[in-house]
Amino acid sequence: MGQFFDTPRFANTVPFFRFQRFGHSDARTDSDHKLVVVMVGLPARGKSYIVKKLKRYLSWLGFQTKIFNVGDRRRLAGSTDEYECPSSGHTSRANHPETIRQGASKKKKNQQQHQPNQPNQPNQQCADCSRSGSSRAFSTAGVCASSCAHCDTRHSSAFFDPSNKKAKQLREQVAMDVFEDLLRWLQAGGQIAIHDATNSTIERRSALINRLKSEADVNLLFNEDAEPDYIGMDPDVAEADFRARLRNYESAYKSIGAAEEKYDVQYCKIIDVGKKVIAYNIQGFLESQVVFYLMNMNLDPRVIYITRHGESEDNAAGRIGGDATLAPGGEKYAKALARFIDRRRLEFASEVDEQNHRLAQFMASGNSSEPESEASQSSSASTEYSSLRLRIKPDFEIWTSMLRRTMETVEHFDSQKYRIKNIRSLNEIYAGKCEGMTYEEIAARYPDEFEARQLDKFYYRYPGIGGESYADVVLRLQQVIVELERIRHSVLLVTHRAMARTLLSYFMDVPTTHMPDMELPLGHVYSCEPRPFGNYLRVWRYDADLDAFEEVDASSALKIQYPKILAGSRQSTSSENNDQHNLLPSPAETSYSTSH
Repeated sequence: MGQFFDTPRFANTVPFFRFQRFGHSDARTDSDHKLVVVMVGLPARGKSYIVKKLKRYLSWLGFQTKIFNVGDRRRLAGSTDEYECPSSGHTSRANHPETIRQGASKKKKNQQQHQPNQPNQPNQQCADCSRSGSSRAFSTAGVCASSCAHCDTRHSSAFFDPSNKKAKQLREQVAMDVFEDLLRWLQAGGQIAIHDATNSTIERRSALINRLKSEADVNLLFNEDAEPDYIGMDPDVAEADFRARLRNYESAYKSIGAAEEKYDVQYCKIIDVGKKVIAYNIQGFLESQVVFYLMNMNLDPRVIYITRHGESEDNAAGRIGGDATLAPGGEKYAKALARFIDRRRLEFASEVDEQNHRLAQFMASGNSSEPESEASQSSSASTEYSSLRLRIKPDFEIWTSMLRRTMETVEHFDSQKYRIKNIRSLNEIYAGKCEGMTYEEIAARYPDEFEARQLDKFYYRYPGIGGESYADVVLRLQQVIVELERIRHSVLLVTHRAMARTLLSYFMDVPTTHMPDMELPLGHVYSCEPRPFGNYLRVWRYDADLDAFEEVDASSALKIQYPKILAGSRQSTSSENNDQHNLLPSPAETSYSTSH
């Protein structure tokens, strides 16, 4: 019933950080320079998790942000035989569109050939590929010599051996090719590019620094904190190969330090998921935004519930804004909401206990007899500490706006069990001189304003003193988002339609172009559970006849309703939907894209 929303699914097209001069805005951003964030770290240390969250946050703020994943390009590049190294006098083909297209097509074809009801065949083939001495042995470059069609991943741990000169040359060239694509994307209008790779050697990082010297107005920020390539592989074989890969990386790994400081670069070290943060020479605005966000992340189990208030008197009358009290239907919803959250709180605690039990069993199983390196022991210690923290029953907070209809919605919660906070930042978008009016009245009294809002709901600002736009709301909620990332316990946010749209657009990575058109009716609870591989979204709908909540499919519950003035033009480009209720596109894996 639930669905993961984490990886980038849309691309924002217009940054909304703009100068305001004499009541007019121009197209320039408040930060003219661009930023390259270069990730540094061993595999399996949460690097890609951080990358995806950071991209989602920066895109939500309105910055053109894109991830350039070196591992994805390496897998598409294939073997060293398919990749012509510069030392041979040829130009690298890793960034050749045909190479990328063929690699992606081959990977897709392999995935289609192996359905979920046939798990043994691909596992066996991958195991054969990885087993030394078999007919499908790896070559000296660590690449499957016979190009096994059943295995999506063609690079074994031998490919990452620092003494393997041919494979090292390929890895370095792929990393630099991706970096060149990254710079081309910035030159074409991007603002923040993330180089997602291990970048674990001083030589690699020095090459990146030297390459950027010729780029004007492009700043560099290293962030030190990868995803294994073992989809469909036998678990035992995958674990053994991944441990070997880690040992190869560890033997060559050099942490950021004096070697980079001599270049006077900026860097940030995130240690133990934010328990310790080292920031060096941070100067730029974009860099400070990145570091501030990274300092407030955690992996503690928690759920973030978002719902609109119960139906108010103004809702019943079709009026926007105002500070009305709850209608009878809203009172009924408030009581049901308290019962529902009480039940969900117990259910989630049970889920955490079950997860703790599985972690304890895994740690006690002693599944590996191999001696662990210092880094592996540190990782195990961190995992053990995390599992101990999971046993702590988290607190639960309830946040509402300062308006009566939200505060009345939470009156039936037990104050001994929940900490209730009223936060002005969660107030509904202020409609200026349109407050308390229906949309029909606005169209009749201010037809030009009504049409202007229909054409650009995100940037449109309501007329009158204090009138707001959705862009203003994003800035208002920035601190709320950071606090939601920082806290280590569950939260229920009882707020308003514009606020719920803005909050959910962050967790779901919805762009500003779609945010104001998200259809979020009264009587729904949206549950976002942060997990290592994404935000797991679940949706419940209140049934007034049953006076209870029922879970609905998350992907079908979230829709976009375009304004009538735009519905025709936008829907004409869609061949899948013929009505005005368009489902949000399903999330996709973050992958390297050749389009710029």
